[in-house]
Amino acid sequence: MKLEDTAMSDSSASHKRHHEYTYRLPTPPRIVVPPPTLTTDIPQLNVGVRTDGPQDELDTSFLKDMNLESIVQRNTLLEWAYERRRQAQMVLPWLYLGPLTSARDREFLQREGITMVLAIRAREGSMSGAIQVGREVCEEVATIEAPDYLALARQFQQATKIINQHIAKVRKQTAASGNPQLGKVLVFCESGNEKSAAVVAAYLMEVLDNFDHIKAMQVCQAQRFCVNYDDSIKNILRSYWDILQARRFVAGLRSSTTLGMTPTTGSQPSSQLPRPTAASKTKRRIADTAGDDDVEMGDGMDPSDVLRFENRANTPFQDS
Repeated sequence: MKLEDTAMSDSSASHKRHHEYTYRLPTPPRIVVPPPTLTTDIPQLNVGVRTDGPQDELDTSFLKDMNLESIVQRNTLLEWAYERRRQAQMVLPWLYLGPLTSARDREFLQREGITMVLAIRAREGSMSGAIQVGREVCEEVATIEAPDYLALARQFQQATKIINQHIAKVRKQTAASGNPQLGKVLVFCESGNEKSAAVVAAYLMEVLDNFDHIKAMQVCQAQRFCVNYDDSIKNILRSYWDILQARRFVAGLRSSTTLGMTPTTGSQPSSQLPRPTAASKTKRRIADTAGDDDVEMGDGMDPSDVLRFENRANTPFQDS
């Protein structure tokens, strides 16, 4: 074999690629949520009062005065016990996350001062026992029906509105007596680890400043270590975070326009922008186009068309 042939054969072999064949359907990249450990930095909790969400007609400015330092537990893995799965944990001073058994626990509801229970259930009529206990102990009871995660994602905004409306209502009622108190909401599903955990994570993204889906899931897991965010709910929460960002961007453009700032630069008042002249608004008339260079069409017919239509009574495109 010649040297040139050897070089070509080696070169062609070096460019061959071997890929392992798989029958698995294409899936998006996995979302990794850092577990709550001593080496993991816990994100800061800062409430931001917004005008782009479902709470735009509510006064929730009092939440900014809440001290949220040292709320998130650290090293939950070492301190977690299996029995805590049947209990509810505090995620925020006004928000609890737990299973169905915690909603049935009258002593817990009274001890923690829970003023509303929010049931995340698959269909209407289920969890009737816990809802009945909530009516007897709490001031208010609310439910959200969602047979799957996609149906639940469409109600994230409604869940946030329900929670904020209640805490604002309790705050207003107690402020009239001179001793303002904060309402407390228990969000629960059957296990307290899936649908209710997704609702609480979505709430954190909406209420807290610069709190994306990773931080929201991380905080929920730090407070309740047994929560289960599978790949589907992780991608749904990531998509919801994108929706929140887009909504806030549009709200920022509207507010800048209302203040007389241009949406693009935000530095020049709209009253100083150059306005279009009358000449630029005038449309061209047909007479104005008479001088345009048009392509002249000949009167003759293409020879191939003559052969096609010579034996027909009505020849198309022929002058009468």
